[in-house]
Amino acid sequence: MGSRSSLLELKPHDLFNTDRHTLGPENPAHEVYLDAFYIDIFEVTNKKYKDFVTATGTINPQGWAKSDFNEDLQPVVGVSWKEAVSYCKWSGKRLPTEAEWEKAGRGKRPIKYPWGDIPPDSEKLNYNEEKKKTTPVGSYEKGKSDYGIYDLSGNVSEWVHDWHYPEYYLFSPKNNPQGPEKGHYRIIRGGNWRNNADDVDLTYRNATAPNIRNFTVGFRCAKNAS
Repeated sequence: MGSRSSLLELKPHDLFNTDRHTLGPENPAHEVYLDAFYIDIFEVTNKKYKDFVTATGTINPQGWAKSDFNEDLQPVVGVSWKEAVSYCKWSGKRLPTEAEWEKAGRGKRPIKYPWGDIPPDSEKLNYNEEKKKTTPVGSYEKGKSDYGIYDLSGNVSEWVHDWHYPEYYLFSPKNNPQGPEKGHYRIIRGGNWRNNADDVDLTYRNATAPNIRNFTVGFRCAKNAS
């Protein structure tokens, strides 16, 4: 799998349902339409992030101080939202929006997990502290989405572009929603290596201050198709 940096193009389709829970009055599921976009097949690895640190002088992520999180093909962890944004910009990309992230996981189906509706197990994802650490990206062939995107459930949760605002989905646009214009917290999508089975489905989301650096949070990048 080389350096784990491949991008996959997701072309526009008909409206698809997005689900929301855990962070306020964001239900019921609603429909959005997205323009075509590219998204990384894998989470950004330590190897790729090292190139960024070398080129820019950015401070090392917190994960590099721990042997459980600093192998080349493990996803980089311990980076803030702003550092994730900077990496994506440096590589000619950007963070995906929350809607794009969810589209990458759901494909064209109203499914609960990237692989379908079958409950999680250790062949599909790294979760429930079974490994006690992250695993190399792309390790779970049975856990990828219909579009071939790996680790959207488990391994690390992922920063996305959007600010969090509880009532946003009452008035958000149907076309290419970008999230609120401002806020206090940035959205994190997907479960991680510590989450149990209840918190690794495609509706699971969280939010935290953009300067937080955590061993459970990484990211992947996206870009416009045109």
